[in-house]
Amino acid sequence: MSVSFYNMAKIIYIETATKICSVALSENGKLVGIRESKVSNSHAEMLSVFIEELMKKVNWKYADLDAVAVSMGPGSYTGLRIGVSSAKGLCYSLEKPLIAVSTLQSMAWGMAQNNENVLFCPMIDARRMEVYSAVFDKNNEEERGIEAQIIDENSFADSLKEKVIYFAGDGAAKCKEVFANQPNARFLDEFEISSRYMIEIATKKYGQQQFEDVAYFEPYYLKDFIAGTPKVKGLN
Repeated sequence: MSVSFYNMAKIIYIETATKICSVALSENGKLVGIRESKVSNSHAEMLSVFIEELMKKVNWKYADLDAVAVSMGPGSYTGLRIGVSSAKGLCYSLEKPLIAVSTLQSMAWGMAQNNENVLFCPMIDARRMEVYSAVFDKNNEEERGIEAQIIDENSFADSLKEKVIYFAGDGAAKCKEVFANQPNARFLDEFEISSRYMIEIATKKYGQQQFEDVAYFEPYYLKDFIAGTPKVKGLN
């Protein structure tokens, strides 16, 4: 793979795995534009608007794009469906490759913007005391795979005896009280998920041509979607 192929890529990034709707553009592996909304359930309304606004802002034509990157999950079922559907639509219409980025891996990359020899545990809220999480080292290498786990006083107990772990994400708040007596448990309260954290991972995948089959690609839900019981009388 030539250096120019790796460096000159223009990529659009779509992050809708949580309540935040985030779209970014990069060129040469560098962020050139980003739009984000923290309004819950705004993905369907804002995603196409953000894409259009960013393309106009940087004066790119859609044909200029080299690839489309999407946050693949785990996360919100509805959010992931919207993001992946939009990404696949762009890929089909533009005949561009699709790059899938693990949501938790990109979060961990964003958390690890320092040289500390610690571990990073991004967490996505999965309701009640359950979270989707994984553990990464400072080099964004996976130390423990993705899991759906119920948080209690025994969670991460062995790891916290040996190393400092930074927790972040909308699921991390559940751990604060549970880990109150764990000196090695640290929390990045200001951290928020963002499409900007996908850039390093997706650009590397682009250079290595690690693309998805657009026709068959599906989000990584981790757990099956369970619809709530209808509350309107007469519906089953």
